[in-house]
Amino acid sequence: MHDFSQARLWQDSAQIGEGVTIAPHVVLAGEKIVLRDNVRLDAACIIGEGVSVGQGAWVRAGAVVLQSVPPNAIVEGNPAQVVGYRNSESLSERPYPRHVDIHALGDAARPTRVPLGVGDSALYLMRRITDARGALVVGEVPSEVPFTPARFFAVFDVPSVELRGEHAHRRCQQFLICLHGSCRVLLDDGVQRCEVTLDRPDMGVFMPAMIWGTQYRYSPDAVLLVFASRCYEADDYLRTYDEFLAELEGPSI
Repeated sequence: MHDFSQARLWQDSAQIGEGVTIAPHVVLAGEKIVLRDNVRLDAACIIGEGVSVGQGAWVRAGAVVLQSVPPNAIVEGNPAQVVGYRNSESLSERPYPRHVDIHALGDAARPTRVPLGVGDSALYLMRRITDARGALVVGEVPSEVPFTPARFFAVFDVPSVELRGEHAHRRCQQFLICLHGSCRVLLDDGVQRCEVTLDRPDMGVFMPAMIWGTQYRYSPDAVLLVFASRCYEADDYLRTYDEFLAELEGPSI
């Protein structure tokens, strides 16, 4: 059931899913707008023409949304930017994903693997050696890094408003290390989500296959190094959240 009270809607062209909540004075300002299931639009926000708001997303009051919103994202501002993610469709139940404070693990022995509670995802704390000549970080493969890499790539010069990732892999595993600066990593197994801020080179996040991953809030100087367990395969990517959820559920009988 939709609450369309006092909202200006392009009813003939907007595609509106189930469980959508629309507060007063919301403006859908154009055609070809898509609101997926369980979207929440707070008062006086504006959704621009052609924008798709992903399932479970929350658009805060007064936000002006000019670009499509990822599933479960929380956006605010003008123009709207992602400021966080929701953990469930119900705001009364853990509205934000658990954020892992890696600095609270500073005294842990190294190397250490810390399960994140999202599938088999884990945080790895690696050995760091520092003396008068400088510092280095070391990890042995595959005993301390969870797989033997087949390729690597580096992500840098990302504008802070942009998101990276936003996909899952059917088979490929990844290991992420932020060598410089910082970025935030969201991990999602379709049920549970958590976030990790990567801001030091002696920790890495293991993202196994069939985990939806997004990286955002890049600092201007961020350099993210990613090791992958497989060479590039176009058919290994699940590029929409709907496709990811359908793959988790398996083939219909």
